[in-house]
Amino acid sequence: MAPIPRLKPYTGPPLFSYGFRPFFLFGALYAALAIPLWLLLFVGEIKLDTAFAPRDWHVHEMLYGYVPAVVTGFLLTAIPNWTGRLPLQGTPLIVLVAAWICGRVAVAVSGTIGWLPAAAIDGAFIFLVAAAAAREIITGANWRNLKVVSIVGLLAAANIAFHLEAHFSGVAEYSIRLGLAAIVMLITLVGGRIVPSFTRNWLARENPGRLPATFGKFDVVTVGASAIALGLWIVRPTGALTGAALIAAALLQAARLARWAGERTIRDRLVLILHVGYLFIPIGFGLTAAAAFDRVAPSAGIHAFAGGAVGIMTLAVMTRATLGHTGHVLQASRITQAIYAAVVLSALTRVCAALEPDKAVLLLAISGTLWAIAFAGFGLAYGRLLAFERLRGAAA
Repeated sequence: MAPIPRLKPYTGPPLFSYGFRPFFLFGALYAALAIPLWLLLFVGEIKLDTAFAPRDWHVHEMLYGYVPAVVTGFLLTAIPNWTGRLPLQGTPLIVLVAAWICGRVAVAVSGTIGWLPAAAIDGAFIFLVAAAAAREIITGANWRNLKVVSIVGLLAAANIAFHLEAHFSGVAEYSIRLGLAAIVMLITLVGGRIVPSFTRNWLARENPGRLPATFGKFDVVTVGASAIALGLWIVRPTGALTGAALIAAALLQAARLARWAGERTIRDRLVLILHVGYLFIPIGFGLTAAAAFDRVAPSAGIHAFAGGAVGIMTLAVMTRATLGHTGHVLQASRITQAIYAAVVLSALTRVCAALEPDKAVLLLAISGTLWAIAFAGFGLAYGRLLAFERLRGAAA
């Protein structure tokens, strides 16, 4: 039997020939725009006609706007590899992109159209993604990856909870922690697969010696302990029990990362950045534990997770996947390395802003500027590949 072709014949715009293309490009450009916009909101220079409080708009658009775009691009690219099925292209992909864009607009003007229509429009996107992913995985009998889709479904539910909580309580709290916890678990699951895998492949070829540990019982314990700690944090972010669980998760996650031989990948920045991004998972757990014991501000751990783990890991995945799936050499150019440096420094300064409240405004400005540089830099450096360049030697 002939192998299933990787792509259907497609002669439309290259941008809509594969899921990673529009979602990586538009997601990065939106991230580059949203943070400077938030800084202007923060200092009172502008106002948005949104039903959310300014902080909640900022949090929502990162957790439920930017992140789902990148997750969708990743899933629409990974699922064909997992299942052997054909990827989403053309009109169905355009519909998903349009749903994401409509969600961003609806949230921005929710003060005019009303919170309930905005919630319905915005909430539809992640549910559509979860349903499409589940259908492909179930049809392809790729049962082990259903847990990834279940977390996307949890993120969709958390998004609806965010709208409800913000409307009825005035501000969102539980749904922020729920959404961030879902994303942290997604990084724990997906990162636990791709970081050691890409590391192993490079080390076996370029730097023989100690290789990353294979997935085993230790990883299962780490994932389980992290889920329990995050569950406690969602319900009660302070207290001895929550703090102890978060410390345990931090130690386990740090040990897990140490088992992946990241210190041996310094010569390959595309691999090294994955380890740097994942490092913010144990850092985030540790700072969140300190906040549970009232030692630091809660935003320190939240931004270690969000600005550090999420920001760095998503850029790491987007750069690598874009190069690989457009037929280019997997090598970090100077501009790619500059993008990595900017997002890492952005994460560090954002955490420092939470730890040094007297210097918070300056550090926030620096962090936001670096974040915008990183994501706008991705758009400039990789936009041509994503929007115009067809896969070498293929129709898409």
